[in-house]
Amino acid sequence: MTTKLRVAAVQAGAVPFDVQGSLEKARGLAAEAAAKGAKLAVFPEAFISIYPKGLDFGCRLGMRSLEGREDFRRYWESAVEVPGPATEVLGAAARENDLYLVIGVIERDGGTLYCTALFFSPDGKLLGKHRKLMPTAMERLVWGFGDGSTIPVFDTPIGKMGAVICWENYMPLLRMAMYSKGIQLYCAPTADDRDTWLPSMQHIAMEGRCFVITSCQYIKRGAFPKDYQAIQGDDPEAVMIRGGSCIVGPLGQVLAGPNFEEECILTADIDLDDIVRGKFDFDVVGHYARPDVFRLYVNEAISNPVVTRCDTPRDVFTEPGELKQQ
Repeated sequence: MTTKLRVAAVQAGAVPFDVQGSLEKARGLAAEAAAKGAKLAVFPEAFISIYPKGLDFGCRLGMRSLEGREDFRRYWESAVEVPGPATEVLGAAARENDLYLVIGVIERDGGTLYCTALFFSPDGKLLGKHRKLMPTAMERLVWGFGDGSTIPVFDTPIGKMGAVICWENYMPLLRMAMYSKGIQLYCAPTADDRDTWLPSMQHIAMEGRCFVITSCQYIKRGAFPKDYQAIQGDDPEAVMIRGGSCIVGPLGQVLAGPNFEEECILTADIDLDDIVRGKFDFDVVGHYARPDVFRLYVNEAISNPVVTRCDTPRDVFTEPGELKQQ
């Protein structure tokens, strides 16, 4: 396995509510990251096709407006199916640039949207996805909840990689689950552009003794449609999301960023052996754990709302929890 490589955090704004425009921008940025020598490129949360910051979707307690329903329809229309045509384009971008690609998308599944991170290998294969387990605050109006079936860590030739999205990173038990899978390339697509994000990423890197690559959009009001009724107003120069992307090493050292000024691609050269060096004195799921006192149980089963059984048509339920053969 390669231990030394270059990784990239892609800080850029999507093309709001425009799937094709966002996909084409992603392809161009993937090529730029590869040209800088990166073998892994991490894109922001909801890059396809937008994080709708400042939009309230016409909601008040006990009330929804027709205008808000139309906002949701437009958002749903600009979401993508997984797998689907959009994943074919993103897979091609990974293949054309010999690149591992991690990118935030808004996934459409029936009538529900999910905030999802997709993983692609350099051969263009869709390795899998992670659906955000816990949308934050008003995000719950427009996004569904992921379940334990999509919290993967992929063992690749450049290291074990997974993703935790935005404020999921403040869920200690989710972090512990990721550490237990041996994550080395901890990807954190986000929309959090606050000053507090950097110390959070440093804490996670030190806690998990892993490399953290976090990417946030940088986007101004002028990129959005004119009828976008966001609380920030209509000044085209107003910064809606200001970035703050960075790359952090396993001892908490900042290797690149944060950048709050512009669209950019941050890169850092990393050595996975630094993870082992770091675990000499702290391994949160090894010699620094106390399983006799604390233990975490994780449910990774798919949680479908409807389960259909066709294999035993003559089975009948006689009492709750009891199955009897006729």
